[in-house]
Parts: sequence; C-alpha cells; structure tokens
Amino acid sequence: MRMIVDAHLDLAWNAASYDRDLTLPLDELNAAERGMDDLHIRGNATVSFPEMRRGNIGLSVVTLLARSGPAHQRQPNYRRTSLDSVYRIGAYAAAYGQLACYRLWEQQGHLRMIRTKRDLDEHLQNWDQNRDTTPLGAILSMEGADPIVTPAQLNEWHEAGLRAIGPAHYGHSHYAAGTAVTGPLTNDGRELIDRMQHLGMGLDATHLCDESMHEALDRFEGTVWASHHNSRALVPGDRQLPDDLMKRLIEKDAVIGVASDAWMLHPGWVIGKTTPAETKVVIAMLADHIDQVCQLAGNTNHSGIGSDLDGGFGNEQTPADLKSIADLQRLAEVLQERGYTDEDIDRIFYRNWLRVLRSVLPD
Repeated sequence: MRMIVDAHLDLAWNAASYDRDLTLPLDELNAAERGMDDLHIRGNATVSFPEMRRGNIGLSVVTLLARSGPAHQRQPNYRRTSLDSVYRIGAYAAAYGQLACYRLWEQQGHLRMIRTKRDLDEHLQNWDQNRDTTPLGAILSMEGADPIVTPAQLNEWHEAGLRAIGPAHYGHSHYAAGTAVTGPLTNDGRELIDRMQHLGMGLDATHLCDESMHEALDRFEGTVWASHHNSRALVPGDRQLPDDLMKRLIEKDAVIGVASDAWMLHPGWVIGKTTPAETKVVIAMLADHIDQVCQLAGNTNHSGIGSDLDGGFGNEQTPADLKSIADLQRLAEVLQERGYTDEDIDRIFYRNWLRVLRSVLPD
C-alpha cells in the first residue's frame, strides 16, 4: 500500500470548532456525535488519526483556519464554529488556539510537525520502517491569511512553524479576493507575498479568485501549489480552476491536489440537499480531475491529492464509496485501470508533493 501525502486537512479546526477527538477510531468518533443537531455533518466524519494511519497517510499539510476580512460585521449572536464572526484579533487568537492543538498532539505522540528538511527525511525513514508506531507527519499551512494581523508579523508565524499560506478563503480577506468574490490583491497582500518569498514559504493558490490568482502568480517567484482545487472544465464554478490557470501553475512546477468534496465533482450539486447516492458520485470521478491536470501538463508531475475531507463536510458530501480517508487508497486501482503506471501513481500519491514541500522547508 502506497504512502499518501494529503496536501489539505483542517485537523485542528475540527478539534477546536467541532469539539472532535481525532485520536478516536472513526466509528467511536461518529458514535459520540449521534444525537447532536448543531451541524448536519455530525456523525459523518471521515477523518481520524487511526484512519489516517490505516490509509497510510504518512504526511499531510494541515491548516490554521480563521477568517475576518474587511467587511466584518458583528453578528447578533455568537457561534463558536462560525468563521465569519471573528474580529481580526479573534482570527489571530483562533489560529493560535489551533496551533496549540497541533503542539499538544505532537507532545502526545500523535503527530510530528515537520519544520525542516531534516525533520522530513527522518520522518519518511521512520514511517517506512514502522508506520504503526511512527507519529503522523504534518506540515503547517494557513488557509486564509487573516490571522496574520500585518505583513510584518509574518516572521512570528514562520518561527512558529508556518511554511505555506493561502492568502484568502471565502470572500475578501485583508490580503486578496477569494472564492465567490472577485478583485486584485490588496497592498497588504502584495507585501505579504513579497515577505513570503523572502522567507522561502509556499504560496497555496487555492481559493484565490481568478484576478487575485493571476496577480499572485505574476508577482510570486517562489514555490507555489494548489492544495485542493478541481477542474472548472469538468465542473463549472468559480471555486474550480480554469485551464488557463492550471497551465500557469504547471509552468511554475506546481502540484494541484484533487479534492474529495462531492459538490466539486458533480455539476449542480446543492449542499445539504443533493446526495452521493442520487448523483452516483464515486471515487473514480477524482481520477477525472487528476487526468485533466495530467493531460494539460503532458505528464504526471503536477497532480496530487488534497482531500479536504474534514473541511466542513462529511460522508453526506463525499463520493458514495468513500466513507473514510483510508478509502483514498482505492484511487490506485482506478488509475491503473486507466493506464497509469506504478511510477505515475507514486508521483500522484506522494512523490510530487514531496518535491514541492521539501522546497519550502529550511535546512
């Protein structure tokens, strides 16, 4: 069973906002949520540490996630799980709360936070020798840069272990325009990107609107990727990558990770209403988006996995044959049936991500 590098998981957000104990076996985690009615995802989780180990998810890019944005308005009530009702100082504090989750999991031996190339090499060797007892590897990224209160604060976050940033999430951040809106980078966004390049950090283009993404790619000369981004040519919508931006990313030696969210795999999906069974969304559809990247590139050097399987949805919104993150292993058989070689699948499962992730890790 091949190792998988999953380039996008919101582990600490799930713990801090959903009060999930990711150390539990998946069945126990979901059983503990039965009867809860605050969120439609309750009891439908697909990610826990034991399931990651079972699926040979030896390394993942894990996020800090909290939004504020220039259009912030105080809400009439407060929900701890809301990302939209967070002041900028609240976004900073929320991200540090999630960072504390990762630090505690590391102290407890569940994770190893990968901060340097040496860390990565040691982790991969240990994982190869005994993955049953080796902690899960994790590289820290930030989804939406609002927790960084000013660009000058970036050094603090880098010293804390942050190695990559996506400047926006949904809507306008203080740095860029994200999903569902449009616009350029802000002046602070331009400064942030320049500072990221100086520090050798990675730029995650995921969620940037087309205009902000084009500008970011024009400006940023460092390592870039799209952690969890599917094809707009296959499933329309501004959340998806159009072919011209895929080609620009490929030209920059980027990797584009396929996401497992069913509304990104089936045109016309209505969140909360459409079901995997009625649409017949299956894991094989992930291969369609992988193949789109490979066809545009002319090779298999730029496609990977960025499942986003814990990104605010559960198995009510995954392919019908994907109930656990461990089921990502089924992609290998699908790709083999489509003519991909073992070497191709190795690249897609882990080698491509190792190439770009290594470049943002200090010596």
